[in-house]
Amino acid sequence: MKLKKITVITDHDNAEIVSSAMFDAGADGVEILDREDFASLLKSDVIWDYVDENAFAADGTVRVSAVVDGDDRVFLPALEKRLDGMKETGVRFGEITVVTLDDADWANEWKKYYKPIVADRITVVPTWIDYTPAAGERVMRLDPGMAFGTGEHETTRMCLDLASPEGRSVVDVGCGSGILGIAAALSGAKSVYMCDLDPQAVEAAEKNAELNGVDCVVEQADLLEKDIKADLILANLTADILMRFAPLVGDHLNAGGKLVVSGIIVPRADEVEEAFSECGFAVEKRAVHGDWCAFVLGRR
Repeated sequence: MKLKKITVITDHDNAEIVSSAMFDAGADGVEILDREDFASLLKSDVIWDYVDENAFAADGTVRVSAVVDGDDRVFLPALEKRLDGMKETGVRFGEITVVTLDDADWANEWKKYYKPIVADRITVVPTWIDYTPAAGERVMRLDPGMAFGTGEHETTRMCLDLASPEGRSVVDVGCGSGILGIAAALSGAKSVYMCDLDPQAVEAAEKNAELNGVDCVVEQADLLEKDIKADLILANLTADILMRFAPLVGDHLNAGGKLVVSGIIVPRADEVEEAFSECGFAVEKRAVHGDWCAFVLGRR
């Protein structure tokens, strides 16, 4: 089946108005590619595993798009009528383009923004990419689905590089698509337990563990409510969640255990370190990549 992707060129100030016009014209959903919004997200405490900046226009323009049935003859005229009526109120927009798509291509379009990434111990390769590993290179195959990332974001990569799972029991809390836990299993962890509150994450992690032939326990659960202890806990979360996590996570660490925390925006690093210090932890190693930082923590 053919689809049509209709895109309106506009700017940051008018993107939401244009998207509203698309919904009024009958769009089921709208995609907004706005570099300014992405820059704001990076400065916030929201975690995106990977976004390819090449998806945004180099000149700073904003693209607002909707996808409709290829045979639709109603949406575009209705959209043009609404936008023309908005000109009188000062709404600015430019070219309107129409591109024909195959529905299978549209369903998989998001995949083009992913690529293999190489961490210290492992290379993460999306399942749809042909990749020939070098001699001795350890590879994880991953199908994240549209809701999760493949480890390209700095927060995940720092966790991959800082973790030392060999021979240890490992917990991956807030596991997402299972990158950290599966990487630990492939790197020689004694056992791996992964948990997340999101059932979609649990499903993705289970499928990816099976895909890589590793034996991991995956549950929809809150670690703090479980009677589980490990030698190494991996937590790629957010600053606020980590600080709430700090007073109780020690109950889930074995003697001599380590905690790797990430997802911390640099301006909040001292705040997070202080929260763990008050709970008896000391930073043993620190990593900074771009706007993000991660810690290896141990009990003082």
